[in-house]
Amino acid sequence: MSFEYELNPQAIEQESFRQIRQTANLDGFSREQQQVAMRVVHSLGLPEVADLVRFSEGACESGMAALANNCPILCDVEMVKQGITKRMIEREPLCFLNDERVKGLAKERGETRSMAALEFWKDYLDGSVVVIGNAPTALFRLLEMIQQGAPKPALVVGMPVGFVGAAESKDALWEVHKELEIPCITLLGRQGGSAVSAASVNALLRCNRGEWY
Repeated sequence: MSFEYELNPQAIEQESFRQIRQTANLDGFSREQQQVAMRVVHSLGLPEVADLVRFSEGACESGMAALANNCPILCDVEMVKQGITKRMIEREPLCFLNDERVKGLAKERGETRSMAALEFWKDYLDGSVVVIGNAPTALFRLLEMIQQGAPKPALVVGMPVGFVGAAESKDALWEVHKELEIPCITLLGRQGGSAVSAASVNALLRCNRGEWY
């Protein structure tokens, strides 16, 4: 049995985004926002999720400027870190989830490792791009830290996935981002994940490089 399929990676990508533009609602998005929203749709294979993508005012511009200045990129899990395209960055993204200190700290505090790992973000938060794609508790803890006076990131990409706390954490981010003065991009509801959040950052990196779809 033989199979017929497209072999050219550029052709595959171009056709994918042609279909996304035909099927997803991108009305009202700026050029940069469209690039992020299309990457979210592409990662999930669901055109309808474009309706759930939210951008705070100036979020893309703030994130792009920070990334252009080689800012720290802080990730909640290794899968997010690995999903960020390394050829487009000069500085290795940071993830402290598997730091040997985190397990003990989480046990001592009676909280998730994802929450405890943020203790080691403090020296890197100012002007950073934060990417949370897995752990709602990490997003809640980040908001608590900023409320308590922690330095503010240049952008928070908050897209944790799941059934317990995921939708609620993103609702919280969207509700308080103006009060806390933190630019953010989020995907409302239960959907999200490492691939989606990393793809959102990759979209901004591509914009900085003049790669448009």
